[in-house]
Amino acid sequence: MLLSSHLKHRWCFTSAKPGDLHTVLDLAKVADTILFLLDPLEGWDSTGDYCLSCLFAQGLPTYTLAVQGGSGLPAKKQIDARKKLSKTVEKRFPGDKLLLLDTQQEAGMLLRQLANQKQRHLAFRDRRAYMFAHAADFVPSEENNLVGTLKISGYVRGQVLNVNSLLHIVGHGDFQMKQIDAPVDPFPLNPRVLKSQKNPMAMEICATDAVTDMEEDIRILVKADPERQESLQTEVIPDPMEGEQTWPTEEELSEANDFSKKRPRVVKKVPKGTSTYQAEWILDEDGESGEDESDDTEHEDFMEDESQDESGEEEEEEECETMTIGESVRDDLYDEKVDEEAEEKMLEKYKQERLEEMFPDEVDTPRDVAARIRFQKYRGLKSFRTSPWDPKENLPQDYARIFQFQNFTNTRKRIFKEIEEMEVEGAEVGWYVTLHVSEVPVSVLEHFKQGVPLIAFSLLPHEQKMSVLNMVVSRHPGNTEPVKAKEELIFHCGFRRFRASPLFSQHTAADKHKFQRFLTADMALVVTVYAPITFPPASVLLFKQNSNGMHSLIASGYLLSVNPDRMIIKRVVLSGHPFKIFTKMAVVRYMFFNRDDVLWFKPVELRTKWGRRGHIKEPLGTHGHMKCSFDGKLKSQDTVLMNLYKRVFPRWTYDPYVPEPVPWVRNETTSAAPQVDMQ
Repeated sequence: MLLSSHLKHRWCFTSAKPGDLHTVLDLAKVADTILFLLDPLEGWDSTGDYCLSCLFAQGLPTYTLAVQGGSGLPAKKQIDARKKLSKTVEKRFPGDKLLLLDTQQEAGMLLRQLANQKQRHLAFRDRRAYMFAHAADFVPSEENNLVGTLKISGYVRGQVLNVNSLLHIVGHGDFQMKQIDAPVDPFPLNPRVLKSQKNPMAMEICATDAVTDMEEDIRILVKADPERQESLQTEVIPDPMEGEQTWPTEEELSEANDFSKKRPRVVKKVPKGTSTYQAEWILDEDGESGEDESDDTEHEDFMEDESQDESGEEEEEEECETMTIGESVRDDLYDEKVDEEAEEKMLEKYKQERLEEMFPDEVDTPRDVAARIRFQKYRGLKSFRTSPWDPKENLPQDYARIFQFQNFTNTRKRIFKEIEEMEVEGAEVGWYVTLHVSEVPVSVLEHFKQGVPLIAFSLLPHEQKMSVLNMVVSRHPGNTEPVKAKEELIFHCGFRRFRASPLFSQHTAADKHKFQRFLTADMALVVTVYAPITFPPASVLLFKQNSNGMHSLIASGYLLSVNPDRMIIKRVVLSGHPFKIFTKMAVVRYMFFNRDDVLWFKPVELRTKWGRRGHIKEPLGTHGHMKCSFDGKLKSQDTVLMNLYKRVFPRWTYDPYVPEPVPWVRNETTSAAPQVDMQ
């Protein structure tokens, strides 16, 4: 802690451990100012550049650039080093000024800069109260020594801290508060303390360890009200009997009889012995004969079947036999470090990604399983854009566990308006307080004693509840490894950090969005996961844990919405080849391999790669050949395609606990860690 009565400011300086990426990002979420200390020759190395990429993607608060050690260079090299450093800095920080930090006078100028510069706002923390812990203590409960009350001391920032709201401790989860105490401020900014000193620029440096010694004169500020306190319930407990059919009451039976009597009678010609119920299903003379068959196809079950999808993808992989092999290195020591199993898995991913780019969504029709069974959960659509699809149809069991807003946009506006207009009783911004957090595991304090910063955010209403989050992300240019859908990734979403297996889909304005099998680099995609509700705006970072334990940044973006009704539609394309071509007719083979499959998929429309559209007329023989009609003559090199669709849902793999990454491998060039200043 640094106190200055002349500048009327106090600072808390802290720095992250070298290579600890999560700590750097967590500190940047609560820091008022980041002080970047640059090397006088190189500025920063590859590790520092990676750190800057993550910070820029998350959102930088106010920052200052300083160079230390430049005066120690020879006079001739100082000018060249300054020019080279300016070019390096201009790429990342265009137009920003570099401050020197070698003398006492330059340090005073830096402090003036930190005290007077305009603060930049991070949207996700402006509407929430947050705290950087200066001290922490743990009181175990009587029943279990591993769980108890955690006392967190620090300055309240952002908004007024309400004791009845929930508290999110970054990296550990959501908790309730018992009470808020107001101890004596251990770092008072009192000008009278330094009046006797002659130097007006005199400052006082205090160690943060002194906080633990000042436990006297503590008064209780506010206690939690159990009736008004937010609940920790994260999921809905589904009732298995909720959808059961009950026996109708006498009133309902009488209403049904009255309704049937009031219905107009329709006279139909039906065969003898036909009941009233059977007559309802007989079409009039004007009715279309093909509706039943098309309706059956359109209303098939489309819940995802993982095992069947994988069998189709494996046969797709067997067609590709080309593979890229790098130059062999004649070094036995190099071969010992290569993980052959990991190399094989990565090669398979590259092959799948290349096949997906060349033949998007195309799969081979299996010969050992009937196509009507393999694709029984898919349906045909006349138009992907305009054909109707009910978002409440055939939902998975996990949807009974989540919460959904009737109107998410209006709820968000109402909560933000209440924050601006309503007066909340609690700890005001700038107060030094002690939070009593209940039911906290002792591991939180152990991490704090090991040097990991303890950061807490207050939650807005409903932000502890699980729902479906949609995030728009773009691929990071520094990572080129293929990332497949449903792989476990690490998310930094606003103030939260968690693991989940997302789905990828196209970012469009339509009501249906096509599923993407890989995270592509040429366009922005929407990532969908089960996660706690978070009100946007909020930045999003996606990391992938490598085999060596390091976390690599693969994508960055922002939170789009909390909407379980956003439909992600998976498409598979069956392909066939024209065998005999007539004027507008053609015999197509190799799309199906038996007569029953042709009859089953007869209502689905066909298209070709050259833009023709058509329908199946009739099957020919028993080997899957079929006669098809098109709106024009086909070319012999054209390919006949059939599109089938089903809705897919993310997996419930949410895990709030993220393992600590292996520290980055540092290069020979020195790169100082960013210093974080909390004014």
